[in-house]
Amino acid sequence: MASEVKLIVEMVSVLGAATTGGYLANRLRQPVLLGYLLGGIVIGPAGLGWVTLEGDIEVLASVGVALLLFALGVELSLKDLLRMRRIALGGGTLQILLTILLGGGLAYGMGWVSTIPKAVFLGAVLSLSSTAVVLKSLLERNEMQSQHGQIMLTLLIVQDLAVGIMLAVLPALTQSPEQIGGALLTAFLKALLFMGGAALAGIWLIPRLIRTLARSGSPELFLLGILVLCLGVALLTSAIGLGIEMGAFVAGLLVSNVEYADHALDRVLPMRDVFATLFFASIGLLIDPVFLWENAWALLGLVGIVMVGKAAIATSLVRAFGYSFKTALLVGLGINQIGEFSFVLAGVARSTELFTDQVYGLTVGTAAATLLITPFVLRAAPHLLTWLERFPQIYGWLDPKRPPQFVGPSDELANHVVVAGYGRVGQTLVRMLYFQGYKLLVIDNNEAVLASLRSRQIPYLLGDASSNVLLEKANLGQARAMAIALPDPFATRLALQRALSLAPDLDITVRAHATDEIDALYQLGAQEVVQPEFEASLEMGAHLLLNLGDTASAVQQVVHRYRSGRYRDILPERSAYWGRADLDSVTDGFPKHWYILEPSSPLAGKSLGQANVRRATGATIMAIERHKQLHAYPLGDTLLEVGDRLLVVGNPEEHHAFATLIRSSALPADPNRYTEDKL
Repeated sequence: MASEVKLIVEMVSVLGAATTGGYLANRLRQPVLLGYLLGGIVIGPAGLGWVTLEGDIEVLASVGVALLLFALGVELSLKDLLRMRRIALGGGTLQILLTILLGGGLAYGMGWVSTIPKAVFLGAVLSLSSTAVVLKSLLERNEMQSQHGQIMLTLLIVQDLAVGIMLAVLPALTQSPEQIGGALLTAFLKALLFMGGAALAGIWLIPRLIRTLARSGSPELFLLGILVLCLGVALLTSAIGLGIEMGAFVAGLLVSNVEYADHALDRVLPMRDVFATLFFASIGLLIDPVFLWENAWALLGLVGIVMVGKAAIATSLVRAFGYSFKTALLVGLGINQIGEFSFVLAGVARSTELFTDQVYGLTVGTAAATLLITPFVLRAAPHLLTWLERFPQIYGWLDPKRPPQFVGPSDELANHVVVAGYGRVGQTLVRMLYFQGYKLLVIDNNEAVLASLRSRQIPYLLGDASSNVLLEKANLGQARAMAIALPDPFATRLALQRALSLAPDLDITVRAHATDEIDALYQLGAQEVVQPEFEASLEMGAHLLLNLGDTASAVQQVVHRYRSGRYRDILPERSAYWGRADLDSVTDGFPKHWYILEPSSPLAGKSLGQANVRRATGATIMAIERHKQLHAYPLGDTLLEVGDRLLVVGNPEEHHAFATLIRSSALPADPNRYTEDKL
């Protein structure tokens, strides 16, 4: 077969297998990266033997690595890093160093690597997490703006920056023990000189070049110029011994400071995705499942180091920087995997003969295993926190409770409005209520933003707004109303349920983070749920209708209809949109149980409004399964029928109260009292 045709056949085979594997992984709600790896395994030497990682495919995979690191450099957010520089520079650096020490030390002690340089390189590979997997998870769970989400992103940025340093310095570990010191110094000086030259080019040359290309008005010329810059700088660093990866990363950093950076990234991303897919699939070509099975104990050991050791390190560090145990644990469980750039480092170690084929195979197998397990760990994290809270002795030891810090006038709290969350939404609410003369109490765990309230003598509580202890301190029983504007969806649901357990009649308005939370929050007892995107669309629609000639009263009626209908009319696809997957998402972390409505139950034949289950027991009916049809978030006029399966959410005491109610001979005379406490 001619070499040109052979290359096309191999490319089609690799990309086809990667596409198939990625599609299957996506359908199974797994990272597509796993599908690329599995696709490579299937058509590689360990599978069907269609393709081997030789010649042109390896070159194309190298182009994928270069484009991957170039895009990383362009996307790197130094602004976010500086905003949280304390945890970033301190915690991020310590996390990398401690993981290198733990991972490398254990691997060396167990005999998986034979020398200290190899152990250091392996520890560096294990220290990096997957930016793609963590970002996807945070986006799916609407946790990008949550405290643990922001800390995760900060640590990932530090890791991404460390990739460039590692690529420049770690290859020097290939030298003999007597020469390592000199080699490291030489590599460091080379990197320093190169970075100095790159900084000058970034000031004087690169911006002018990119502006010239952009002003040409030709998208093709702009794309070609960006590719030449990326691969040209990569070849330069390769020629001076720093590797193509370092050059591509620095080229991306140079472009990131130019006003056309977003346009450059937009043009490069499609090519990056194609060639990066080739790279990840090419890694799969090197994986031998039989080898991994034969070395299962070593593989399990490395997976344990990453998933347990790395999580313990990250959790301890975040806790040491003053964050709550809940936040620290979520961060630790979120970054306890090996990322896509670990593959790049492992490839460098293999090409420089620091890693044998055995160590490389174990490293890639560990990465694949941790990426596979991570989504399940993230879904289980809220349940783990809820379970730990059932054991006050254990949870109290892990997260010692300091008395909530109350700052403000000393008179007793009463007749006040509680605002939980002092971000952008919370600050606007506080200003509005303050200038209307209402008495306020603000709850947030960021003292830096709360400090601005002192000058206006607005009282606040410093701490977690979903904490029972703190909500009790807020004297909700004497409050007029409450607004929950927290950035974390799970904390929002928890704060709502716990606030109503303390003050069942409290009028609570809640901010929803996504459409799939609206009915769930109403079902949990919110008086009003506001979804910012829908509110923006309603305001835009109202403005347009007024300009088109509709009367103000008619426009007000339209907007009111949408709001009073809980935005349902804006979702024509609602019947297909709500389902079991949505229920699983919004009830994450809450104890839930299915109950069957027996013929003898006093609830049979009554509507949910008549039963008044939440007021009577504190528990909430989130869904009804009837004749194999799932009815999520039932309304008050929904009649309960014999044989219904009821999905009920509540703490153990509330479940007990509901089980008693559903089997009792009559509804309680006074449904206003029920057991409340911890979830």
